[in-house]
Amino acid sequence: MPSPSRQGARFSGPDAEPSDEAGRRGGREAGAAPAPHGELWVFGYGSLMWRPGFAFASRRKATVRGWRRSLCIYSHVYRGTPEKPGLVLGLDRGGACAGVAFEVAATLREATIRYLREREQVTAVYLERVVPVTLESGERVQALTYVADRLHGQYAGRLDRETMLAVVRAGRGQSGDNAAYVTETRDHLAAIGVHDSELEWLAERLRRETAVEA
Repeated sequence: MPSPSRQGARFSGPDAEPSDEAGRRGGREAGAAPAPHGELWVFGYGSLMWRPGFAFASRRKATVRGWRRSLCIYSHVYRGTPEKPGLVLGLDRGGACAGVAFEVAATLREATIRYLREREQVTAVYLERVVPVTLESGERVQALTYVADRLHGQYAGRLDRETMLAVVRAGRGQSGDNAAYVTETRDHLAAIGVHDSELEWLAERLRRETAVEA
């Protein structure tokens, strides 16, 4: 049975909604599109790390600077609803973020970009960007990624931990419980040696509550 990361199956990623005029006309960021030829690199920092949904040639631990991983997006579809939103990850300004860079063959770049836009721009609170990424080897590449749009209504900003816990605990959408999204992301980060104190705190609290309920 092929690895889920290479099956090319369709997965629903974090929520998104058109944020600027380009996004409202079709979920595209005209000035931020990747070069139209050659291989493609994609940077994942949330569920994309462990459920890419596209074929790739290599997968490497990588870091992007100037952006940080944050539970700063209200989910209205996949991990929540408009009435009871969940919280999903976005890249927010400042700091640095360790994640995974996927190398995609040139022959698959257009299909991969189409898939990512369909997945990430469902409601488009994310902006498509090409950012410099440093691979674990020290090599630097330009990678496609999706960052939080701070002007969008689903942008939650920086919440305190207890508020995040309450939102995540209640969130449930088309892709399942918000709690599972948080704990799975935390586990996959730990598996590649990435420490995220916020996700670790949330995951520990959520698992403690589950154990008590059981």
